[in-house]
Amino acid sequence: MDLFDRCRQFYTNAEYARTLGYPTNPRTAQALGVYPYFFPVSVSEGTEVTVDGKRCIMLGSNNYLGLTAHPRVREAAAAAITTYGTGCTGSRFFNGTLDIHIELEEKLAAFVGKEAALVFAAGYQTNVGTIAALLGKGEVVIADKEAHASIFDGMHLAKGIHGTETRFFRHSDMASLEEILASCPLETPKLIAVDGVFSMGGDIAPLPEIIRLSQRYNARLLVDDAHGLGVLGEGHGTAVHLDCLHQVDLIMGTFSKSFASNGGFIAGPKDVIHWIQHFARSFMFSASLPPANAATVLAGLEVIAREPERVRRVNDIAARMRAELRALELDVGNSETPIVPIVLGDQYRAMQAWHVLLKAGIYTNVALPPAVRARRSLLRTSYIATHTEEQLERVLEGFKKARSKLTHVTPRVVSL
Repeated sequence: MDLFDRCRQFYTNAEYARTLGYPTNPRTAQALGVYPYFFPVSVSEGTEVTVDGKRCIMLGSNNYLGLTAHPRVREAAAAAITTYGTGCTGSRFFNGTLDIHIELEEKLAAFVGKEAALVFAAGYQTNVGTIAALLGKGEVVIADKEAHASIFDGMHLAKGIHGTETRFFRHSDMASLEEILASCPLETPKLIAVDGVFSMGGDIAPLPEIIRLSQRYNARLLVDDAHGLGVLGEGHGTAVHLDCLHQVDLIMGTFSKSFASNGGFIAGPKDVIHWIQHFARSFMFSASLPPANAATVLAGLEVIAREPERVRRVNDIAARMRAELRALELDVGNSETPIVPIVLGDQYRAMQAWHVLLKAGIYTNVALPPAVRARRSLLRTSYIATHTEEQLERVLEGFKKARSKLTHVTPRVVSL
């Protein structure tokens, strides 16, 4: 067998694609006009985009506070390029540490209420590097089954390099978590890793209960707050929202959501951040965050402080949309945040629903297994503080017209 045979089969064979979790191979879905990925956006103004020449309301973005279009944020990015150029062309160890990186790390630490912070070039690299740097042989890392893929990959890297034991508990199931913790010797070093806000369901992790178990069983806690920062706790995140900030050991965040940029950071005790700085491979061997990205986040932090109404507005919009969608008898799961799923169950029906909404001028995201659990294929909608009332009314009208495609059905295999 040639190494590339599986690639050719995936490209041409629908049956083989199904074994990998796809209802059909992407080429067939493209031919039917229901392939929902890699659609090029030609113009983006935050709440509206142009896709294939058609103007659409954006419900697929993580731009929760609408900062990508904020004049102060855009000006800061442009000014950083004028001052520093377009990139650092080196790692933070050598020529890649700029004064704005240090300033950003100090302000991020203060923003999330921790001693120190370390900025990575990507959010994905933050989790991968942090987890692999902290865990060693004979130690245990335990994650929620619906946590970010970057947490899983950090766990796999720790296992592959150091022989770390990896375990997973059922989503937000405290009995499942306690069963795993109780099976580990009390003296064994352990790390629990969860999302603060789960990226597909929009539900919030039960941090107080997780903290109770972590303290009982001598485990440390890392909260990936990529989707909580800027949204909960007056923008300061899930731990502030749930009043348990000082019991969370490490807070991870990304810049590609509320902060309108790219990159990520980890925050926690100063000595722990110092360790990660010297042992996280994804930090050590990557070029540093470009100056425009760092300046964008600094400006975003200023806007959040000056315009707190953005945080209130996005949550008010989300609450309204959850209520309106439930009134249409649509399944929005356990969402409590601006991430509002529409659970459809069937994979092909989810792609069809996406296509119907796109034709109606509404851009959503489609989540299929393995991104979500089997029988939980969904449309992932997310809301922005700068969505207007007129846009929201158009969205609701589009959902009403597409309702027959948006009701939950029993999953099935579709032959095309």
